[in-house]
Amino acid sequence: MIAPVIDHYKAARADLEAPGSPFHMSTIEVRGTPMRVFDSAPPNMRVLWEMTAAHGDKAYIVYEDERYSFNEIHAQVRKLAAHLAEHGVKAGDRVALAMRNYPEWVVGYWAAISLGAACVGMNAWWTPHEMEYALDDSHPKALIVDDERLERVSHVLEAVRVRLPQPMEVITVRSDRDLPPYAFRWNDIMAADDPGTLPAAEIDPDDDATIFYTSGTTGFPKGAQLTHRGSVHNLLNLVYMGAAVAAAEAKAVAAGEVEAPSTPPSALPPVFMAPTPLFHVTACNCLLHPATASGATIVLTYKWDAGRALELIEREKVTNFSGVPTMGRELLMHPDWSKRDTSSLASISGGGSAVQPDLVKKIDGALEKGTPTTGYGMTETHGIITANSSRFYLDKPASCGPVVPTLDFKLVDEDGNDLPPGPDTVGVLCVRGSIVIKGYINRPEATAESIKDGWLNTGDIARIDEDGWVFIVDRAKDMVIRGGENVYCSEVEAAIYHHDSVAEAIVFGVPDDRLGEEVAACIVPKEGHTVTAEEIQAFLKADLAAYKIPSRIWLRTEPIPRNASGKFLKREVRKEILEG
Repeated sequence: MIAPVIDHYKAARADLEAPGSPFHMSTIEVRGTPMRVFDSAPPNMRVLWEMTAAHGDKAYIVYEDERYSFNEIHAQVRKLAAHLAEHGVKAGDRVALAMRNYPEWVVGYWAAISLGAACVGMNAWWTPHEMEYALDDSHPKALIVDDERLERVSHVLEAVRVRLPQPMEVITVRSDRDLPPYAFRWNDIMAADDPGTLPAAEIDPDDDATIFYTSGTTGFPKGAQLTHRGSVHNLLNLVYMGAAVAAAEAKAVAAGEVEAPSTPPSALPPVFMAPTPLFHVTACNCLLHPATASGATIVLTYKWDAGRALELIEREKVTNFSGVPTMGRELLMHPDWSKRDTSSLASISGGGSAVQPDLVKKIDGALEKGTPTTGYGMTETHGIITANSSRFYLDKPASCGPVVPTLDFKLVDEDGNDLPPGPDTVGVLCVRGSIVIKGYINRPEATAESIKDGWLNTGDIARIDEDGWVFIVDRAKDMVIRGGENVYCSEVEAAIYHHDSVAEAIVFGVPDDRLGEEVAACIVPKEGHTVTAEEIQAFLKADLAAYKIPSRIWLRTEPIPRNASGKFLKREVRKEILEG
């Protein structure tokens, strides 16, 4: 099916990049690295946000029974920005957000980056220990926190504030508990008069817009520096990739080379559902940004529940569902799928982990007026590296699609040597361009290890076919992707070794029908000691977020086998366990 269309796709990309097109690119040098940038790109995310005021009274945020228009959220952003500026927050500072997907997260995000302050997205799963580490690491001028996270971190707030180089203000969201003198209630800030304009701010395209934390190989998460330029270009890459596919299909249909869709696409106004957390690029950069820019409505969910999601899809006439593959599968398998009106859905997309080929076909068969889509990317690339959709995805369901236009890409061997291009070449995928992060805050060694001469090593082993479509073959990093959350095995192993009865431990991923992978461990107790799986899991709760704790633990009496250099033969043990 793809053969007649692929030439049209290549031609569509050439047309999009032609002089005079909104997607025409120039090459500039940033931090010593040549990179392609869109000539029409806004200079920063504040400019993009201010442009969305034109959407006026259109519905913007829906949360349970709460509804807010663009005008209402713009007013809240102005009030919060004025409050933060009055209390010393300025360009170059940081504002931490620690909460569920509440409307306040969206307001806090746009207010912070409109001041030129970086928004620090704190993982809502984190334990008090992990929250304390991120606050110490990121040095925020303000922490905007919901009641659940406030309770979790309240006993260390005083100590953290003493250690920080400047005072940290706390703003509480949806909380009635007594507050210390340095804290403010959200509702009191929102009761102030609307200042009418945002405070003035000088924002460079390469200033930090967001600090998102990724799991660390050393036991501590790393704060990735996402810039205004990178965030803008990820958004424009998303628009470009969709436009290229649509243009290619239209040309192929007009030429009579493929059949037009039997059902016309939905003409409903765009409504996006955000079931994944906003502290990840999947929901923030790849959903919040494009939905906001296009004037779409965003439906936030308190927590993931497939049945509740189907209720909201029917009630709000959701057109775009963007979650991890597990969520798409649970929607289709839920007994209420056939009972709810899901005819509004134009897309069920999956990201954060690989979409199984069978799910691609199932989504296509279930949607009356749409197709499945996917994207492959990383926090370190502000969002997507590749995108695959429509008939291209159906023809190549194992592929994550072609690379976005602002990235250079290559494959390298395990020593970092460039490999010759070709459909049979397999190597580690490296990318370079305007959407690669500046680095990791306070971690120059980690930055130098991941980014060399501007090239980001993704840690994923890939091949690229003759059409330019990328196939992820394996993972070079010792990492588990559990339901879209990255879990570094070494971090979990380090936590397990703190248990006094553990002699040896390895952590690895095992297949799981619902989550894609589950975290598993194999443990050897010290001689003369006994330990149970339940004891290990209870022990880990103090230091690890729940999703990092192994759900399956095997205990063995023999030492874990090693290679000649003394390294554990983790893959052999995993294979032995799974086959046994």
